[in-house]
Amino acid sequence: MIQSTSAKFQSKFVPITAADDRLRLFAGSANVPLAQEVARYLGMGLGPMLRKSFADGEIYVQVQESIRGCDVYLIQPTCRPVNDNLTELLIMIDACRRASARQITAVMPYYGYARADRKTAGRESITAKLVANLIAQSGANRIIAMDLHSAQIQGYFDIPCDHVYGSPVLFDYLLSKNLPDIVVVSPDVGGVARARAFAKKLNDAPIAIIDKRRQTHNVAEVMNVVGDVAGKTAVLVDDMIDTAGTIYEGAKILRQSGARQVYACATHAVFSPPAIERLSGGLFEEVIVTNTIPSIAHFPQLKVLSVANLIGETIWRVHEDTSVSSMFR
Repeated sequence: MIQSTSAKFQSKFVPITAADDRLRLFAGSANVPLAQEVARYLGMGLGPMLRKSFADGEIYVQVQESIRGCDVYLIQPTCRPVNDNLTELLIMIDACRRASARQITAVMPYYGYARADRKTAGRESITAKLVANLIAQSGANRIIAMDLHSAQIQGYFDIPCDHVYGSPVLFDYLLSKNLPDIVVVSPDVGGVARARAFAKKLNDAPIAIIDKRRQTHNVAEVMNVVGDVAGKTAVLVDDMIDTAGTIYEGAKILRQSGARQVYACATHAVFSPPAIERLSGGLFEEVIVTNTIPSIAHFPQLKVLSVANLIGETIWRVHEDTSVSSMFR
């Protein structure tokens, strides 16, 4: 069962009225349940949109109501199957542009291809930038994205990008559990800033860092723990869990270093094989994720929290031209 977000996003501060009839909300096929939750938060329904695939796999989209002069928000994470969902989003944007929408915002709870955000070897593509170009060229006027893999991706867009964080939902849940002696652990050096910000919200908890070396893609070799975790409740924090190799190896070394309990927290539950086997093997008290990606797994340690109210509040603030960043202060 998916748990709702924290109390501060339980109800919108201004209800939708007839004066807001320019606001339109549509869902791609990638995560319809999340889009429905967002629509409920905003007190409106999802607009009618026909989506189908031809026999050869080509995607067809038709907006089935007038959106001329409207501000349109398209909710579509580019999760598995990544290429199909990305193509569907581009076609949705193009359909809305040709239907004379006034402004088109692509709401991407999960931004696929984000990990290829720089060149680490010769003759590589920076696909995070390529996808940003495709979205802008298809006709989008704005992006709302949640927990991009790296902050620099915001600069890849030639259109405004509102970067939303799922961490308030995660740390509100952790605070409600009243866990003793928390130490927030970054699974690698690159995640130290994220861990430090997370720890500050958890009553200025101490942090630790796992020093690792990655040999190949999706394969991580853990070296040691920097920081004191003995006898403490270790909370591993990352933006996503894919094959769970990093989190799994991190949990093992934390246990070996004397951690009393180990929790894993991440916004995006990608869960590529063999993630489920690793996460459900008994190393973790709980694996806490959000519903930016539809859940494909169920195991006793899994806890899924909803970010629908947070996304809905962001959409409302963008529509009303008010501050988005103030939600995270």
